[in-house]
Amino acid sequence: MTTMSERESPAAGEAGTERAPAKPNLFDRLRAIFGLGGASIRDDIQDALADSSIEVDVSPQERTMLRNVLALHEVQVEDVMVPRADIVAVSLDSSLIEVLAVFRTAGHSRLPVHGETLDDPRGMIHIRDLVAYFAAGIPEPVEDEGDRPTPPSVSETDAADSFKLKTFADFDIPLAEANVLRPVLFVPPSMPALDLLVKMQATRTHMALVIDEYGGTDGLATIEDIVEMIVGDIEDEHDLDESPKIDAAPDGSFIVDARASLEDVSLAIDADLTAISDAEEVDTIGGLITTLAGHVPVRGEIIVEGGLEFEILDADPRRVKRVRIHLGLKRAAAKSLEPQGGSTAGDSSPAAP
Repeated sequence: MTTMSERESPAAGEAGTERAPAKPNLFDRLRAIFGLGGASIRDDIQDALADSSIEVDVSPQERTMLRNVLALHEVQVEDVMVPRADIVAVSLDSSLIEVLAVFRTAGHSRLPVHGETLDDPRGMIHIRDLVAYFAAGIPEPVEDEGDRPTPPSVSETDAADSFKLKTFADFDIPLAEANVLRPVLFVPPSMPALDLLVKMQATRTHMALVIDEYGGTDGLATIEDIVEMIVGDIEDEHDLDESPKIDAAPDGSFIVDARASLEDVSLAIDADLTAISDAEEVDTIGGLITTLAGHVPVRGEIIVEGGLEFEILDADPRRVKRVRIHLGLKRAAAKSLEPQGGSTAGDSSPAAP
């Protein structure tokens, strides 16, 4: 006969059993390192990383990376994507020789492939797949028996010549017939960048096209773009120094790459561009000029704002590329405020006749 105490004993035994302590997660370990105990783990760690007076075995580079990791949850795909105007892509009808030329000039290992326009994406092509396509016809090397080299037979020579002819002929076929395309991911601009990173890892697809609400291509994001949000810019042997240029011209004007930031341009020309109306909505000088004009300016167009004259030197239908900034109006206004004739406020003597 089973008594109540016997029925309750297993439960009592379970309650009395000592459970192994939960393993501390990464945030708990970081809190222990910095000696924190607040309610918000993320805020505690961010505050500790910002406080340089806390002495822990963490280098400045590690502090920066930890801050970037914590901030990644706020980053969206549109924050890391390459804008549509800067996408380097190839058409499905391009010949393989044309595709190779684009690979050579772009310095990328992957290129998106589209139909008639970028709004008709078909996939991507990897340079390794293209090389593998041409290498597929190369005959396997034959090991000679013994140390004595064996001269190639006539048939082997003919085979090599025919391979060369076949290879050069294949350069002219369209990309659509080579069967070397790979799929790409399609994501909205509002997608969290961290979610895209996880999706790229799961699908082993390192390129995503950012699609807007109308189905058009808004930009392109790669796994490298997301990782750079944590570790900073990653440059390889093919990357050139492409920092937006700001050059002073002999006439006192400045020739500026439209991608240059407002802060950098303001520092170079000694004028606060961020104080201009609507400047808080943009980051680059090209974006500011487009906002002021209300449209994408054309080459030769001049926009005047805040005592500055912006002359468009180069542009396409989608964006401004290069601009000349004239400071004449601003300097003339400043000069008009200076005392005339070199007299000071305390000099009341009449001018000489």
